[in-house]
Amino acid sequence: MALNEIKTITMKMTSNTQGDGLFLNRLLSYLKSQFPFKINKIGQIRKNVFIITSDSDHFILKGFPSYHRLKLQETYTASLKKEGFQYTYLFYEFAKNPPLYFEQNYYGCLEYIPPSQKTFSYDNFPDRCDGLKLLEQYHTTTKLITNRYRSNLGHFKLLEKWRERSARFLNNVSIIKFFVQKEMIDELMTWADWALKGLEKEKVTLDNVPPVILHGDVAHHNFMRSEDGQLYLIDFDLISIGHERADYLQYANRILPFLDWSIEKLAQHEKLKPYLNDKIFLYSLAFPTDIFREWNRLIRNRQFMNSNKVRNVLDLTVGQFKERQNFYHELKSLVND
Repeated sequence: MALNEIKTITMKMTSNTQGDGLFLNRLLSYLKSQFPFKINKIGQIRKNVFIITSDSDHFILKGFPSYHRLKLQETYTASLKKEGFQYTYLFYEFAKNPPLYFEQNYYGCLEYIPPSQKTFSYDNFPDRCDGLKLLEQYHTTTKLITNRYRSNLGHFKLLEKWRERSARFLNNVSIIKFFVQKEMIDELMTWADWALKGLEKEKVTLDNVPPVILHGDVAHHNFMRSEDGQLYLIDFDLISIGHERADYLQYANRILPFLDWSIEKLAQHEKLKPYLNDKIFLYSLAFPTDIFREWNRLIRNRQFMNSNKVRNVLDLTVGQFKERQNFYHELKSLVND
């Protein structure tokens, strides 16, 4: 695909107007008709997530694509609280006639947790350690309720997910090659191939493990520090059943850019250190899942003519390439030892 073709496709894109003032006004009007108290203000946090101000309090309004997804989240967070995991939010039942339904989304009302002025950051060693401790507490709790949710949650399938992600990346190379050297793309595919073949060899071990309910999205913005300093875990949209290793793997992938892709620095985190003797974990760390994910998303959303978006993905791909190359060779040595 030539660059002028890419530009033509991009120019045909239509803007997303969901977060505009007209939508917020319509939503505010709807909410005023649904609640038994006065709603004063609505502000958008991100897509389908809003902060609502009433005469007496604040709460979070979150949209879900189906009633089932809404009820699952309500039930799940209540289960966590009941079993002793207090560091998340509760759902409220405020509406006169639930459920709230507006423009193809069902809405739930979530507890507002006043945030600290100091945000949680993976660039901060104490924050990284606190996040791992909270994740461990979360897994300890979910072991108690996994059987309860077996019929409602899918099983996390790492190999299938990454095979698909790798295939999509390969299919998108015709566009990616305009931004990244062929030799670098070939190297990324080498890492992915080694990781997938290694995971295939360990597949019996991968599948035969005691499950927990995985959070599934341990990005830094899903850890929130409250104004009293307590850390909370939020947003359970991607929960599934699987081995807790999957959450710690994702956590490691999220923090490694802040550790210069150093195994030595990764080992300083006590919760992750034992996993560096786990072949499944080592093979998985080699798979460039973040690079594949971001390129696939960029191309799926046809944002490859957006210089800011492309710059961010290039920084991820090219800016850290040497460090990741060395990291890959270290992983191979650890697996072979």
